[in-house]
Amino acid sequence: MSLGYAEKLSYIEDVGNVGMVEHFDPCHVLREKIDQLAIMIKKSKHLVVFTGAGISTSCGIPDFRGPKGIWTLQREGKALPEASLPFHRAAPSLTHMALVELEKAGILKFVISQNVDGLHLRSGIPREKLAELHGNSFMEMCPSCGAEYFRDFEVETIGLKETSRRCSVAKCGTRLKDTVLDWEDALPPKEMSPAEKHCKQADIVLCLGTSLQITPACNLPLKALRGGGKVVIVNLQKTPKDKKACLVIHGFVDKVVAGVMDQLNIQIPPFVRVDLFQIILVQALSIDKRYVNWTLQVASAHGQRASLPFIKSVEISFLDREDYKAAILDKQPFRLKRRTAYNKAFEMVLKLNFSDGCGCSSLEIDVPVDFKVSTDCFDFDKDYIFQKLRDKAVLESRCGQNAVVERKTILTPRSDVTTYAVVTNVVQYSKTCKAALDSLTNGDLKKRKASVTGTGSSRKRSKGSSMCKSRSANIRGYM
Repeated sequence: MSLGYAEKLSYIEDVGNVGMVEHFDPCHVLREKIDQLAIMIKKSKHLVVFTGAGISTSCGIPDFRGPKGIWTLQREGKALPEASLPFHRAAPSLTHMALVELEKAGILKFVISQNVDGLHLRSGIPREKLAELHGNSFMEMCPSCGAEYFRDFEVETIGLKETSRRCSVAKCGTRLKDTVLDWEDALPPKEMSPAEKHCKQADIVLCLGTSLQITPACNLPLKALRGGGKVVIVNLQKTPKDKKACLVIHGFVDKVVAGVMDQLNIQIPPFVRVDLFQIILVQALSIDKRYVNWTLQVASAHGQRASLPFIKSVEISFLDREDYKAAILDKQPFRLKRRTAYNKAFEMVLKLNFSDGCGCSSLEIDVPVDFKVSTDCFDFDKDYIFQKLRDKAVLESRCGQNAVVERKTILTPRSDVTTYAVVTNVVQYSKTCKAALDSLTNGDLKKRKASVTGTGSSRKRSKGSSMCKSRSANIRGYM
């Protein structure tokens, strides 16, 4: 069972109060340290980044040990912070997306995270270059074949317990488990082994937004020291590992990273979120074959029984059919049952109203229905479609773009299943980045860039919640 509040508070007291007070380097010192870090990263051959809760606070996810962190407020007997948006709609921060671009450029070799918010994966860091030491609130894993399933909804359990879904790998079907560790769970070798390997190989381990207090994870960065590597810490609070670091920066992680990326002349990419949903039409002929009893369902692409968190309600209307009654579905599962004549073709319009945290309020989908005509089945290249949707969303600076990615027919019972991809968020970081830089600089950015790059030339770019209160107290991550 998960530890209770009192036991966790006792545990925190045993660890000590290191890191409760925030410290800020003076502006001129911060600028100098950013320059120094940028030079180190430019010269790095094997950069590893180690992240904690501090890189996600700007995403609306509270940390634990900051002045307004969950554990700090608990100690003081104060109310826990209210989430500014649903947990499952949190978008990656400027820092998350900067790491994605550093990885694409071949600079960043590996990311180790203590967070369970899933934002590194959602941002675009390849799974094989990421170790999530404490698990992922949006990930399920098959204990039999090892298959992983990254969800758009928060998995309902923690502590490596069985969930309500099964593995979809052929001939497997094992009940899935969540991946978030409880306090007594050992760190999984699947995550620890590559983390240790890359820390030993690293010439720099850059620690971002972590108190470096939870063992054994906090000792991983120090493994770089044995091979001659260096540790850099960017955090608002002091940490027990500060004396082992060659550079300690006290400042907001996003500001520091924005400054470093500017010095490296690497642009931070936008974040575009693409979600999936299915429209399922199940039909059955009446005995006299004059009518069709049919059911329409708007469902999750992760399974009909899975939640569909980004859709709040579905409004259904019928074009040119005044005798067909419109409907509003405001509770999941979004399902409509009707009976119509077999020889009557018609067209429905589905208005999907999105939940809070999405970048657009709604989307309309036309669904033509003709029970006498067989549905064509196809499966497009999803990665290609996703990229086209992302490119268009960035170009237009808005969301709502959508496309069909798959259509299939199930014979028993006769069901037509169409899978749609839709852009539900677009986040541009250029303005945020400029604001962060403006607070650090005095107008001589060009001069400082030349001091980092030497010739002024730029590195070529690669072509290539609501987190409920009880859940917050029981999650091991966000350290």
